[in-house]
Amino acid sequence: MPGRRLETNADIDALLAATQRIALLGIKTEAQPDQPAFTVPQYLVSVGLDVIPVPVYYPDVTTILGQPVYRRLVDIPGDLDLVDVFRRPADVPAHLDDILAKRPRAVWLQLGIRNDAVADRLTAEGIDVVQDRCLLVDHRRWSFAKRSA
Repeated sequence: MPGRRLETNADIDALLAATQRIALLGIKTEAQPDQPAFTVPQYLVSVGLDVIPVPVYYPDVTTILGQPVYRRLVDIPGDLDLVDVFRRPADVPAHLDDILAKRPRAVWLQLGIRNDAVADRLTAEGIDVVQDRCLLVDHRRWSFAKRSA
């Protein structure tokens, strides 16, 4: 079954409701505390989600946010609900084989990141895709709506 491009708040909300385990591809370290690639995963940890760091740089770093670092998605044990991507649009295709090998339920390209060719390939392989949206903003919106209901 093909994956879908998730674009509406209702689609995003359904994804967030079913998400607990998130790999952060391109995560920054505690040495970059003001960078979105650190503040977003820091928020996700603070609300009780299981965040697995997958930095692209920082070869000497072994933990981020108290969690062991993995260098490839495929090396992470167990299933992933979501891969949140903090990479430039032109750099995303280099991670496609790793993403496909891991087979997460969904891939989220952060605000400012859009790569339609990668999204087409992922959805063709049955993986849902969110593009050009901030996971922190959407998670806060969803959490507030859930509490207000």
